[in-house]
Amino acid sequence: MVSSRYKKLRHLVFNFGPQHPAAHGVLRLVLEMDGEVVLRVDPHIGLLHRGTEKLMEGKSYLQNLPYFDRFDYVSMVTQEHAYCLAIEGLLDLRIPRRAQWIRVLLSEITRILNHLLALTTHALDVGALTPFLWGFEEREKLMEFYERISGARMHAAFFRPGGVAFDIPIGLGRDILWFCNQFGNRINELEILLSGNRIWRSRLEGVGVVPISIAKEYGFSGVMVRGSGLGWDLRKVKPYETYADCVFKVPFFQSGDCYSRYLLRIEEMRQSLEIIRQCLQFLAVVKGSIKVDNLKIVNPSRAYMKGSMEGLIHHFKYFSEGFGVGPGMLYAAVESPKGEFGVTVVADGSTRPVRVKVRSPGYFHLQGLDRIVRGLLLADVVTVIGTLDVVFGEIDR
Repeated sequence: MVSSRYKKLRHLVFNFGPQHPAAHGVLRLVLEMDGEVVLRVDPHIGLLHRGTEKLMEGKSYLQNLPYFDRFDYVSMVTQEHAYCLAIEGLLDLRIPRRAQWIRVLLSEITRILNHLLALTTHALDVGALTPFLWGFEEREKLMEFYERISGARMHAAFFRPGGVAFDIPIGLGRDILWFCNQFGNRINELEILLSGNRIWRSRLEGVGVVPISIAKEYGFSGVMVRGSGLGWDLRKVKPYETYADCVFKVPFFQSGDCYSRYLLRIEEMRQSLEIIRQCLQFLAVVKGSIKVDNLKIVNPSRAYMKGSMEGLIHHFKYFSEGFGVGPGMLYAAVESPKGEFGVTVVADGSTRPVRVKVRSPGYFHLQGLDRIVRGLLLADVVTVIGTLDVVFGEIDR
């Protein structure tokens, strides 16, 4: 018989992900466990290493635009939006009113796309399959709208410094309005499946509580801070484009648990529908250009098409060298579906940025995971990750 004084307690340390189906991509967590109880979490955020911000220093401002679709590849144009706002701030540009409404329209369609993926994959992680199937059927309709307006289902590269690439095609507004009228019932069906489900509620209520002090300490934003009682939304507190003219609410909850974050995403989709309807209403009456009238900044092909030799030379130089920006430094941020997505652009007057720095919300949320899940069970880690809504393209840039 071994004497008790020689007994040693060793905690189990193991990897969660990146192969785990609930690890959301290439997330790797090193978990220290006491049985089923989580003692410590060490998130490893470096598994992509694409070096995108450094690559941008070697390309023109326009060539860098498609990179922003590939950070958070579920919230595509909202990231292009922040980049374009930063460049337009440095150039002191004010884009046409119609282009502003089109930007807001696409941004809110993207918010619904993101929340549908977040909610339904979260439900799948917890064990509910049906919401995933229903939600992706609705996402397919929205991605068709993406394709019709930009030519791409995901990586749109649609926003441009100075406006947008194209006007919305004929008939698209009518089809988007049809979607808005029927999608409210789809949200109701998701709620019937989940909101009152006793298994769903027992897995989410009181789990992964984020006190407002922790949210502020780690720089949380979006649903992660509004679920803890702070109604902070850049569309309201620092409105950009036409959000100041839109009527919508910023929902928030005090409990700070996983269930409140689920309910927030449900309500945010309803609010996005209201904003989309207002965009369609204004686009029906607000006519005009979709780009600034400055051929030094936007595609000068119109002059080229008129047979102007100067226009042809300008067209060639625009696409081979790009336009100059600065000198100066500016930070611009938008309320992306995951929170505050910001871009700092440092310019020296040349056609390439000196430095581009991205502020991605998921990076901050993942850093707080250790504080959130300590003392929870292993199964609760899956639930919390689902409500963090992490996408590693923006976290490991």
